[in-house]
Amino acid sequence: MNRLSRRDFVANSIASVTPMVASSLLMMPSIQSAFGQTNTRIRVGQIGTKHGHASGKLEALKKLHEHFEVVGVVEEDPAQKDRVQLTAPYADCTWMTADQLLNQPGLQLIFVETDIDQLLDVAEKCLTAGMHIHLDKPAGASMDRFRRVARIAAEKNRLIQLGYMFRSNPAFRFLFDAVKKGWLGEIFEVDGVMSKKLPPGERLEVARYRGGSMFELGCHLIDAVVTLLGKPQSISPFNHKTFPELDDLNDNCLAVFQYANATATVRSSMVEIDGNRRRQFIVCGTQGTIEIEPLEPHKLMLTLDRPRGEFRKGTQSVTLPKMTGRYDGDLLNLASAIRGEAEYEYSLTHELLVQECVLKASEMF
Repeated sequence: MNRLSRRDFVANSIASVTPMVASSLLMMPSIQSAFGQTNTRIRVGQIGTKHGHASGKLEALKKLHEHFEVVGVVEEDPAQKDRVQLTAPYADCTWMTADQLLNQPGLQLIFVETDIDQLLDVAEKCLTAGMHIHLDKPAGASMDRFRRVARIAAEKNRLIQLGYMFRSNPAFRFLFDAVKKGWLGEIFEVDGVMSKKLPPGERLEVARYRGGSMFELGCHLIDAVVTLLGKPQSISPFNHKTFPELDDLNDNCLAVFQYANATATVRSSMVEIDGNRRRQFIVCGTQGTIEIEPLEPHKLMLTLDRPRGEFRKGTQSVTLPKMTGRYDGDLLNLASAIRGEAEYEYSLTHELLVQECVLKASEMF
């Protein structure tokens, strides 16, 4: 099968890290020995409200109040603060400056939810102050800057969690587990689609980044491709503008990931009518196929050439648990890691490799 062993994955992905970062990453203590604060609520704050996932993350933190205590929210843009402070997610928040938040007693974790241009500046400030961070996606537009942020995290033994939203999706969890067990045999093909219809008023905002739809949406599926297959031999982007007479947005994007024995394609557009409905991720192996369509709410079809576990030979629908919330699983894993109860699932080497792949697929690196 194509899934890399942990040792091979680290060896491949570490090539994208500077030597100092690589040394720090490989020498980091285990999560449990690094933190070890068991059965305590984690004091957390949010810096920025402009990211598309910002309000949803705050709502998830509040819902998971047995694990998190929201200390405060920072929004330095007065107009943006006026827009959001009376909305439901923010109505009962304590507002403060970044310096006030970072000096709150016992603060451990910051959710960085700014514009993409500001994500890495804020992340660096938070890590330097000794905080763990949840950094929303993608991790900025500069690979060098993200490497610097990763170096600080490694040196200070702090966690960076990226906001890729399918990591705790039950269908993707089933897929990753099935591939790990070898149920699908040798993976030879992965096809993903992540599209939507973007309102005209939002096109110029996304057009600020050359990667357009791939950078903004396709990154979620690139994270899944890297989780399955590791570091590709090459990435070929094909990014196009549907309305070049109107704006500079690459709103119809395709990236082809070449591996030794497999190819993976990720498509992402911002002009597809009801594109959310057709979001999909398909993995084909020599002994079986998994089709996830749609991604949310998840539906999974499994095809096998022989019985596997409780599943029969042939094609069948797999009944999976419903999600309690898009972000719940990721936040609970982060809380457990900070408290020293469990190992965090995604390493800095993985996050660095995903970011490199996102930028290459977006023609930004």
